[in-house]
Amino acid sequence: MTPLAQTHTIRRVRICRYLTEDNQICIGLANGDNALLDLSAAGIESITALLESGDAAKRLAGLGELTKIPLADVTLLSPIEVQEIWAAGVTYLRSKDARMGESDFSATAYDRVYDATRPELFFKSLPEKVVACGEPVGIRADAQWSVPEPELVLMMNSRGEIAGYAVGNDMSSRDIEGENLLYLPQAKVYHRSCAVGPWVRVGAREEEAREWEITIQIERGGKTVFEGTVSVNQIKRTFGELSAAMFQSQVFPFGCALLTGTGIVPDDDFTLEEGDTVRIRISGIGCLNNPVVRV
Repeated sequence: MTPLAQTHTIRRVRICRYLTEDNQICIGLANGDNALLDLSAAGIESITALLESGDAAKRLAGLGELTKIPLADVTLLSPIEVQEIWAAGVTYLRSKDARMGESDFSATAYDRVYDATRPELFFKSLPEKVVACGEPVGIRADAQWSVPEPELVLMMNSRGEIAGYAVGNDMSSRDIEGENLLYLPQAKVYHRSCAVGPWVRVGAREEEAREWEITIQIERGGKTVFEGTVSVNQIKRTFGELSAAMFQSQVFPFGCALLTGTGIVPDDDFTLEEGDTVRIRISGIGCLNNPVVRV
């Protein structure tokens, strides 16, 4: 048994969902890089309930002794339980420029939304369709230009409070979206197009989160074929703006997760291929790894 107060996790509180060897789904607390603390004995059986509590980090800091489990003995699941997944677009200048470049037809719309009061928001995924760390993300069989989009995920509770942060991948078919703006749902919402996980960071304020770095590395045949880095602080809109827009005339009984846009865009001659591996890391949270398959 490990007393929580004796671990470093109080300073960097990260929670996850995991599957035990006997197929039980549990909630865990990171204990260093290679172990978890099982929260079952503390009666914590849901990430959603923790986020709804209003101060998950404070509740976790008050726990007593917990059982330590090696990460190698469990399977990490997506932290998304019942939340709808949405996404915000054109929140970085680089993203605006890239999407304007996809199509002259669409350029004016992307230029306008970057400076508009109302952000671009769109539905991305049902919770049961979210891809976990280690599982494959997909590229459409009818697309010729597919890219990953590494993004910070805002985990909001039912009151619209930003209760945690995660790592996300908003997979996109750029040629389909560039052909016509009305094809956005097909370019963004398809089988294995959304990955989130494996950790949810709680207890961090926006000021701290804006100091984090987002990095991506894409490997093909054992070699790095693309890599990039961007600061979370390059997101133009405040997290409060995005949360307010999400909950304007909307109700999310279990909260929601919002992908906040990407500031890392591969060159126009790059497209993902089946067999690639995408690794997305956010410095304050952790790493999301996914192989790529054609769907």
